[in-house]
Amino acid sequence: MRKIVLAAAAGFGLLTLAACSEKTQDAAEATATSATEDLSASASDAADAAGDAAVEASEAAADAGVAAKDAGAEAADAAGDAAAAASQAAADAEAEMKK
Repeated sequence: MRKIVLAAAAGFGLLTLAACSEKTQDAAEATATSATEDLSASASDAADAAGDAAVEASEAAADAGVAAKDAGAEAADAAGDAAAAASQAAADAEAEMKK
């Protein structure tokens, strides 16, 4: 009788251990799934941020190009105005010398 009780207790212990193992496995699976979802969301957020940064960099480069073009045009206008003023001053000086 004692052997039957010990065998039953051992069997019950094994069933309890198997149930715990299944619960542990389910918990581990849920944790892995959650971690995968978090990693996927983080990667998606990082990709979105990188895309936004690339768009902003492109817009900044375009703005810098427009500003450089405008500055070049203004410098050319100023040089033209300075040349015209110098030419006029030379003509005025020549006219004064002839008087």
